[in-house]
Amino acid sequence: MAFSGSGGQPFSNDQFDIFEWHPFFQSCVVYFLDHAQYNGPVQALAAHVNIQLPFQRALRPVLSSRSATSPSPAGSAIFPPNLSNPSNKPHTSQSLSPTYGYYPNATLLPYIRRLVATGYDHPSVLHSFFGDDWEKGVGPLHETERRNYLFAAKSDTWLTVKQAYDMGDDQMVPFLKPLQQVSEKEICAAEGCWSEWLAMQDWMLGPRAPGGGRNGNGNGGYAGKGRRVKKEED
Repeated sequence: MAFSGSGGQPFSNDQFDIFEWHPFFQSCVVYFLDHAQYNGPVQALAAHVNIQLPFQRALRPVLSSRSATSPSPAGSAIFPPNLSNPSNKPHTSQSLSPTYGYYPNATLLPYIRRLVATGYDHPSVLHSFFGDDWEKGVGPLHETERRNYLFAAKSDTWLTVKQAYDMGDDQMVPFLKPLQQVSEKEICAAEGCWSEWLAMQDWMLGPRAPGGGRNGNGNGGYAGKGRRVKKEED
């Protein structure tokens, strides 16, 4: 079953099947919890961009994908997977079966956002964090968050954008970098989605929506008045 809609967003086009995507996402969660968060380079980068890994949380730490779904028996201890792996063989996303279901304290989105905002969302880094299935599992989220970062920069000042990317528990983003490795295709896609948002601001929806989302303004989008234009008219 696929959710059909506009081709502008990766989670709303007719090529995206949420049920096909979900097992890959679960694989990324399992890899992140059971292996990546105990990896030295991942820990170093997390410290550099000032974000806590799940096992480092003072409240409700998540030590592994198993501890995320069920508490340990009374009197037993939970050890990081790398300490209970006598062969010391590296884990891969293929060897981690995504069968644990729901991970209440293990969202990946804050880490994707922090990597995007600090310019560390390179494929090699995403692979280190989320494993071999990262392209299919977190790739759509990564694409959307890059677009959100573009929108945030266009919407307000640097200080306001920084505050939007700060997190609680003293996990403020230490710096912001312009979006890295941007292609013309990505910019055009973002322009189209931004035009849709301008149409939303001006209530150009439903029967009032611009025909086909184009008005001949050069970038294939809606030029709309928007709030900034209205302020200039005051």
